[in-house]
Amino acid sequence: MSLALVTGLLPGWLGRIALIALAAAGLAGCAEIGGLGGPTVQSAAPAAASGDEQWRAYAADWGKRYDQNPGEKTASINYARALRALNRFDEAAAVMRAAAVQAPQDYEVLGEYGKALADNGQLAQAKDVLTRAYPDDRPDPTILTVQGAVEDELGDHEGARKFYAEALKITPGDAFALNNLGLSYALTKDLSQAESTLRQASAGPRADARVRNNLALVLSLEGKYAQAEDVSRQDMSADAARANVQAIRQMIAGRSGGGHGLASARRPPSLTAIASQ
Repeated sequence: MSLALVTGLLPGWLGRIALIALAAAGLAGCAEIGGLGGPTVQSAAPAAASGDEQWRAYAADWGKRYDQNPGEKTASINYARALRALNRFDEAAAVMRAAAVQAPQDYEVLGEYGKALADNGQLAQAKDVLTRAYPDDRPDPTILTVQGAVEDELGDHEGARKFYAEALKITPGDAFALNNLGLSYALTKDLSQAESTLRQASAGPRADARVRNNLALVLSLEGKYAQAEDVSRQDMSADAARANVQAIRQMIAGRSGGGHGLASARRPPSLTAIASQ
């Protein structure tokens, strides 16, 4: 993805942040492991699911169940979600590939398989699989949001926004669809529209720290550093928020001044989690 923003940040970094779509719509598992719903998918994840230790334990548990019956739907979906939360994207894609072989027309399986492929950077294949992850007359807004993220990664921002718009018709005000729409605007240098959309996303009841992190990032790109710190303080201490924004400023200054930006500045830890999920 070409991400030649006004600030000159390195291509790829903001693009990986944009993959919150795969965390939001795809890894509803990070906050709600049972995000797919339905009786076949258990909701037994850690309540907060915020630490690697919890996810490792969850992966170990579901991995044992998966090993007893590879390709079984419930075990595959839950195991793959845990693997994705741990950034083990290759393994997650392999797990869901086996499930898709056994259930090639199961919408839930295809949805999770498409999300795993997208996480793993297999965008063309993800795009194909996701088109088959819901019936034409009943589109799944979470899948639509992932499809939008894939299109943004492929550089088709207008196409991406059509998916986000469709998702928002079904679930008006959805924080994750709005978040990804805001990031899509950021990718095309429309920072004012990105800020407005991310503020909408942050005001929603489902908004989490990742959404607010993205708003803080866009505010920083606009030079609104004090506002960015205010937003960051909702999820971290004042000192951490200040350091977070300062790291972004260093990257911006490094790139605009001809330096190496990311190579010389500490990546803000609050943004790393977004890129990895």
